[in-house]
Amino acid sequence: MENDVIKAIMERRTVRNFEDKTIPEDVLQSVLEAIQWAPSWANTQCWEVVVIKDPATKSRLQEEAVPKSNPAHKSVGNAPVVLALCARLKESGYYKDKVTTKFGDWFMFDLGLAAQNLSLAAHAMGLGSVIMGLFDQKKAAAVINLPENYELVSLIPMGYPSKIPSAPKRRDLKEFVRENTF
Repeated sequence: MENDVIKAIMERRTVRNFEDKTIPEDVLQSVLEAIQWAPSWANTQCWEVVVIKDPATKSRLQEEAVPKSNPAHKSVGNAPVVLALCARLKESGYYKDKVTTKFGDWFMFDLGLAAQNLSLAAHAMGLGSVIMGLFDQKKAAAVINLPENYELVSLIPMGYPSKIPSAPKRRDLKEFVRENTF
């Protein structure tokens, strides 16, 4: 039996083409609330989100920080909203100012959860999004005036899809699921 969450997970797509249509503020707030409710290490909620609507700022990000080889290059300038997902450093994965995991700062995991919540909420609200990692983080951070002790992890163009791609081929479960031992 398929429930709404499983259906959303299976139907959500990476969207790079958007209609020239503004996202209503209440819809945007619902997507941002999905981030608010994402799980995080010891509930540190280390995420910070910069909501970028200004065409000049989106254009600067697109031209200065996103390579033309990135399939989402045009999305940054064309999406009605670009969300810059940032992390406060040295909080997630830390206890009493000491790192507690093999992998160090746990912010990438927490922001991955936040990005997943965001993209599923966007899908549920009729929006599309693309979670970008291929860009010059240092140049993009300068465009959004990111302070020290923060890391810009992802740019996420979001809007009403003008085109929804078909589902990509997925690996069969038996290719990656193992029982009891690897």
